[in-house]
Amino acid sequence: MTTVAQNTPGKQSNAGAVTPTTDAELESLLAAAQSAAAPLAALRPAERAKLLDAVADALDAAAGQLVPVAQRETRLAEVRLRGELKRTTFQLRLFGELLRDGGYLDARIDHADAEWPMGAPRPDIRRVLAPSGPVVVFAASNFPFAFSVAGGDTASALAAGSPVLLKAHSGHPGLSLLTAKVVASALAAAGAPEGTFALITGTAAGGAALRDPRIKAGAFTGSIPGGRALFDIASSRPEPIPFFGELGSNNPVFVTEAAAAKRGPEIAEAFVGSFTLGAGQFCTKPGTLFVPADSGLMDALRDAVLPPAMPLLNDRIQSGYVEGLQGLQSNPRLNVLAQGTDPLADPPSPTLLLTTATDMLAEPHALQAECFGPTAVVVAYDDESQLPLIAETFEGQLTATIHGTDSCRVDGLVEILARKAGRVLWNQWSTGVSVTYAQQHGGPYPATTAAGSTSVGTAAIERFLRPVAYQGFPQHLLPEALREENPLGVPRLVDGRREN
Repeated sequence: MTTVAQNTPGKQSNAGAVTPTTDAELESLLAAAQSAAAPLAALRPAERAKLLDAVADALDAAAGQLVPVAQRETRLAEVRLRGELKRTTFQLRLFGELLRDGGYLDARIDHADAEWPMGAPRPDIRRVLAPSGPVVVFAASNFPFAFSVAGGDTASALAAGSPVLLKAHSGHPGLSLLTAKVVASALAAAGAPEGTFALITGTAAGGAALRDPRIKAGAFTGSIPGGRALFDIASSRPEPIPFFGELGSNNPVFVTEAAAAKRGPEIAEAFVGSFTLGAGQFCTKPGTLFVPADSGLMDALRDAVLPPAMPLLNDRIQSGYVEGLQGLQSNPRLNVLAQGTDPLADPPSPTLLLTTATDMLAEPHALQAECFGPTAVVVAYDDESQLPLIAETFEGQLTATIHGTDSCRVDGLVEILARKAGRVLWNQWSTGVSVTYAQQHGGPYPATTAAGSTSVGTAAIERFLRPVAYQGFPQHLLPEALREENPLGVPRLVDGRREN
């Protein structure tokens, strides 16, 4: 069977606390994950797809139990949580479709060629992607379904054929336990190898799991300090392992003069809606908006009707938000442009701060600091020539956005932002990350620790796969995807040409 935990881990007290995983319990779960790795990897892709479908079906069936617990622990509304759960089960099923297609294996076959133009004969070489091995996933707080126990990291790792140890987030302990039970039961009923999935709790257990040599990769969504600490652990092990951390992002938005003149009020209204969506607790929240100083857009933002205060996820996020906003408001280069009646209260009303392009260039690091919550900074610029200079000052971002018209000459700005961010948007808003085949949710550090990967979309499976080449092997010893008869029917590159 697939376990949530053994003995005391996962038990919740009447006060809501969950007992931390002990060293002995963690050892048992790590051993089980290691034992599960080979049989899970040996399942055909379509067989693993059935496991993901089973988990998705079970989560949908348990919505009536899961959503009320999520409401109590996260302060999020029922409609938001039900939508997020739908997204969670959708991405599980989408990975199932990816597995059934088989193209994710990137199977390549080069037959032996005595006349290979390199100057020496080419041997028979066949390459395919294989599971990396057990993975430890650190759940996020702001998406209790989609980036937590059964979220994208868990889905993509299981799809790859890698067992998962899920470190629960302290922000929703009861929901984590209940979700893990649903996932574990569904996997067991569907025939998953014992040890395919387990829940662990407590900071110490998470760090110990990441250090263990049986763990071959880590995934994380959260703060820069927390993610960097885990990244350093993964990198400093005797056997360093890949660590895919999503850490933080400011997600700047650049409004051209033409766009401000053509649809300034529309941009102002949409920006307010975007930076306050979910009380500003999205990693893709637009934290900085650049606007022409002499445009009507400035007046529209100053007079904007800000939405009412919304509660933040938990007390820790609330205190961190207040500290961050106080730090920004104490900076003499920033002034209040628009603000609700109780910006530092619980719940906090939204805040818009104002600075100039000159001040931003003088002190970019301080003025671009991420403030996780309903606050954003508006930057007034005098000339569009300032925008590329400011864009260069940004660290790595998840997203960057340009609002313009077809006649705008922003080629240089686009080139800079494509270097700075993983996803560049045109006349749209960064909040809302669609689960698709082409999605890229990642960017240069500190947005993520691995700019070449994504944590959303089907390409996320690549994080937990590694290439293996087989040279000169007989057919019966090759993985099925590399055999001549192609029993899996997967797309392949054969002698440099697409077979399917």
